[in-house]
Amino acid sequence: MLKRIFTWWNGATIGALLDIGRRGAFVGEDEQGNRYFEERRASIEGRKRRYVIYNGLAEASRVSPDWHGWMHHTFEEPPTVQPLKRQKWELPHQPNLTGSVFAYRPKGSIARGGERQASSADYEAWTPESEDTRP
Repeated sequence: MLKRIFTWWNGATIGALLDIGRRGAFVGEDEQGNRYFEERRASIEGRKRRYVIYNGLAEASRVSPDWHGWMHHTFEEPPTVQPLKRQKWELPHQPNLTGSVFAYRPKGSIARGGERQASSADYEAWTPESEDTRP
């Protein structure tokens, strides 16, 4: 319960849940368990605000392209009503893995535990002794 009160990065705070529950209507849920809401009434500009409550860590890259388009008013209908057409060559959505154990680590990366290849002979490190000392 304390986690819900004080941590905004892990789902949503109690205040956010109460506010979204009071003003918003549940629209749908994605394959990761993120829940999407839309305000019941339009704002002064004529648009309804849209919200996501993350299932776990609040990381924007966890929102799939179809829900992202709906959140930013690119698509009027949510993916639960009108799913985004997938091309056969498209890969499934994957969140940004930087900083996680699944992040890409190239060959020779220190994080991968590998050894870096020796640099080519065209590099010569500077040392103060090699500098020409002119009066």
